[in-house]
Amino acid sequence: MKPKNKLKLFNDPIYGFITIPNSLIFDLIEHPYFQRLRRITQMGLSYTVYPGAHHTRFHHALGCMHLMQNAIRILRFKDVEISKDEENALLIAILLHDIGHGPFSHAMEHSIVNDVTHEDISLLFMEELNREFKGKLSLAIEVFKGNYPRKFMHQLISGQFDMDRADYLKRDSFYTGVAEGNVNSEHLITMLNVINDELVVEEKGIYSVEKFLTARRLMYWQVYLHKTSLVAEQLLIRVLKRAKALVKQGTVLKSSSALSVFLTSDFNEQTFNLSALKQFSMLDDFDIISAMKEWQFHEDFVLSKLSEMIINRQLLKVKIKNKPFKPKNINSHTDQIKNIYDLSAEEASYFVFTGAISNQAYNIDKQAIKVLYKSGKIVDIVKASDLLNLKVLSKPVTKYYICYPKHKN
Repeated sequence: MKPKNKLKLFNDPIYGFITIPNSLIFDLIEHPYFQRLRRITQMGLSYTVYPGAHHTRFHHALGCMHLMQNAIRILRFKDVEISKDEENALLIAILLHDIGHGPFSHAMEHSIVNDVTHEDISLLFMEELNREFKGKLSLAIEVFKGNYPRKFMHQLISGQFDMDRADYLKRDSFYTGVAEGNVNSEHLITMLNVINDELVVEEKGIYSVEKFLTARRLMYWQVYLHKTSLVAEQLLIRVLKRAKALVKQGTVLKSSSALSVFLTSDFNEQTFNLSALKQFSMLDDFDIISAMKEWQFHEDFVLSKLSEMIINRQLLKVKIKNKPFKPKNINSHTDQIKNIYDLSAEEASYFVFTGAISNQAYNIDKQAIKVLYKSGKIVDIVKASDLLNLKVLSKPVTKYYICYPKHKN
């Protein structure tokens, strides 16, 4: 039998050709756990606002791996020692960093799975893959968890300028058409260096970092926290919560076997075991979409109406302001929906609700971005920046929203 060619190329619309560096990486990409990411939308329901935003976690993971390959090459050129095993660990860790995302990326974390984040599930997937691949992912897991002694390696995976952010800003900008997010990630990577085991950006990269942080802030307000994307995701969360509540009461709902498991079981951090992981690995966006297509005709008004709203993009109205909404505003909309559709207060709460959104482009207290001057001096980017007041970007901005049905006059 002819051996399989495992040194393949992916043609990526952002970076051009992405190479698979070795057979282990190829086998991980070929694994069903990773192939599932082809069916997980990178930006959830943002395509309700930006029709082009249908790219997947699969795209993103490969892009992150490509940027990590570039970062390793640049750092080695600058005499930072990275062994072959460490290189492999970095590539595997960034490739698998999002493997634990559920359908539509974040909705399940806030609806039918309790206190289990996608990072937790990513780690569980990596540990299971490590068993399958006979310990070949052990070092990658240590790097991913931040336990490996070389601190800068974890910063490349999870930091304020990591390969994850470097890819998703550029990729999401491309697919949404929002030009403000188009950062030159590859150029920024050429400015990286390592001093005292910490990742730093060389002095000539100050303005590129400013652009990166500004782009991140703008992308959050214009794209990730766009009010239509916000209400679409909140509706999806409520669809799943309602479905789970009905199933608990004995209602039989049509759904895939994998989704049915999560509707009938209460998984949390302690009970999310290998069996749950296997079921989770069968879940993707299509399970949720096909379920809602069925549920929009269900006799339960709340479930059917919420499902119909998402399927037909007939979403709730959203208002956003800088101060919390007063109870009388909430009660007014609640009373109106209760009267129109003869709902209980609990049922009405699925259609009228408030919340808060926050945007912080740069967190001074979390793995600061350090700038390396030619003199050898190392300074936080906030102090190094002179053209832009990054102190403003480092302060969290919180806004408040209310969602309610569009009432016909």
